Amino acid sequence: MILKYIFDRLVSLIGMICLCWLYLLVAILIKVKMPGPVLFVQQRVGRNGKIFRCHKFRSMSVSKTSATASKNSTQSSIASEEQSRITPLGEKLRRYKIDELPELWDVFIGKMSFVGPRPDVPGYADQLTGTDRDVLQLRPGITGPASLKYRNEEELLANIAERLKQEEVLCINGFEIRSVQEYNDRIIYPDKIRLNYYYFHHYSFIQDIQMIVATVFGKQIEYAGEKI
Repeated sequence: MILKYIFDRLVSLIGMICLCWLYLLVAILIKVKMPGPVLFVQQRVGRNGKIFRCHKFRSMSVSKTSATASKNSTQSSIASEEQSRITPLGEKLRRYKIDELPELWDVFIGKMSFVGPRPDVPGYADQLTGTDRDVLQLRPGITGPASLKYRNEEELLANIAERLKQEEVLCINGFEIRSVQEYNDRIIYPDKIRLNYYYFHHYSFIQDIQMIVATVFGKQIEYAGEKI
């Protein structure tokens, strides 16, 4: 993966230089529209299970964001529960993935990669066992196969929440689902691990480029026998 290593550092540096004007513009908008810190910094599980500080532009209100960042719970990873905390400006930043631009710094210093598993909060990836722990040998990515397949994860979880208001128990893929958290833990997360495991054992630099392009342009690609 030497080519991947060189690509990550070179392209992230070029990206930060070329987009410095956008960094400044977004920082000003956040300060004006959402008084408080410009960046949202949170501990995530990195390569080999080591904890690192992941950087994003803040998209949630200060009080709510702070509560989420300090909350020692896996609930903070459930996108549907964060939806109500997102500000109008934050929604736009997320829609166009602008909130993730500070992660270019994390890529440049070697904590992340452009393509790989999304960095989890403690309590998920660091709890993997057996061969599933192979995915911890990868640097977390800004995008990746699981990110592409679940690019509409917030909508998916919101839909499950709505269905659970109508039915006490949902039967999905042979599992009885009683909460959004349970749906994430028993359906979505294992599927993400499956895709990341496949990525680790079938790595291709060409497919990395395809996934980056698919992310930027909102396209689907064929991967691991399915469209993601």
